[in-house]
Amino acid sequence: MNTETLKGSCHCGAVKFQVTTPVAPAGRCNCSLCRRKGALMTPPFEASQLSITQGEDALTLYQFNTRVARHFFCKHCGIYPFHQTRRDPKLWRVNIGCLEGIDPYTLDAGLADGASLSVVEDA
Repeated sequence: MNTETLKGSCHCGAVKFQVTTPVAPAGRCNCSLCRRKGALMTPPFEASQLSITQGEDALTLYQFNTRVARHFFCKHCGIYPFHQTRRDPKLWRVNIGCLEGIDPYTLDAGLADGASLSVVEDA
């Protein structure tokens, strides 16, 4: 895994961040939220590797089911740039589509079984 510092943003540019993480192996999740948003995510990383450089006040939080995972969205454009994971709340993942200079369509992706962590049917 090649770890580098990458810049990212939401679609409208209100939220900007830097993250030090590899992009591979990329992953998807099959929980009800991830199935619907379809994001390709970085491998999990420690919170200290993510720095919001602009627009923290433009982020809105969405939680569901067990309310452990913390999914952040730009309240202006609706894009999901990153989340705190449910499997291990000390870890985070970034939406690779929000990273500058990375084409998510060139990456192979594994699948995390987030659906099996649900305590609510189809969540």
